[in-house]
Amino acid sequence: MAGRFAPRPALPAPRPAGPSPAGKPRRWTPPKPYDLGLVLGPLRRGPGDPTFRADADGAVRRASRTPEGPGTLRVVCRDGAVAAEAWGPGADWLLEQLPELLGAADAPDGFTPRHRLLAETARRRPGLRLCRTGLVLESLIPSILEQKVTTVEAYRAWRLLVRKYGEPAPGPAAKGPGEGLYVMPDARTWALIPSWEWHRAGVDARRASTVLRAARVARRLEEAATMEPEQAAARLELVPGVGPWTSAETVQRANGAPDAVTVGDLHLPGIVGHALAGDRDTGDAAMLDLLAPYEGQRHRAVRLILLSGATPPRRAPRMRAGDIARL
Repeated sequence: MAGRFAPRPALPAPRPAGPSPAGKPRRWTPPKPYDLGLVLGPLRRGPGDPTFRADADGAVRRASRTPEGPGTLRVVCRDGAVAAEAWGPGADWLLEQLPELLGAADAPDGFTPRHRLLAETARRRPGLRLCRTGLVLESLIPSILEQKVTTVEAYRAWRLLVRKYGEPAPGPAAKGPGEGLYVMPDARTWALIPSWEWHRAGVDARRASTVLRAARVARRLEEAATMEPEQAAARLELVPGVGPWTSAETVQRANGAPDAVTVGDLHLPGIVGHALAGDRDTGDAAMLDLLAPYEGQRHRAVRLILLSGATPPRRAPRMRAGDIARL
């Protein structure tokens, strides 16, 4: 692997203590009804995600690496309006992209439920909107880490690597109880992570190599955020190791793709089959047949199914999490 013997990139020097500067503000009025937690929830990679915090007061804090540099965004929805503050070199970019991040480009009115379960869930969860980050690598890399492993393993790898090779997020909103927020590493730093650190994080050589290949063409991949979802997925799948599962997981978040279906998932076909046809043994082809009436909005249909809680009862113990770092 390239960069096998590269030293760990140095972290920025600690910032001097001083008064907490106010962030750059922006207010935005979302369509009603609106649920900020539902909108931004898919961007969180586990409860310990170092780039994401959901506060007890309903505010969400995110650290991102924007085209203009690191930035921290804090958003909270009160009385039908979203108040946002941003810090760091990427603050202006984050505030400019705020409406799209929060689902302004989404068109839920185009969704017509054809199953009672989906109609009922849409009624109970009217504030669902599909977010659009406009950033590819921040969704692609954790999706690669999630390939063919348990979510526990993937979330652990993301947490360890971002905390070790990322940088502390700017601004007072990045601080809080426990460890503060971190901005994920830039493409060059991902490419310089030595092989033993991937191993310690529990990431096998196949996934680590895929991240490395993506980091080498990061600029071209980021262009996919401005493409139509089908073109964006095709661009991502040019990277060896990135298939339909990974590209769908990425364009759902980076492009706000309402029709991107995650195929090749271990559990999703059975969940969709159980919810819509009472068949937990559904495969990918049958899942796509069941979702065909929702063409153009199939990802939204899947989100509603998952929000409904209509999952089949477990027939076997959970897949045991592996730990290659012990090998």
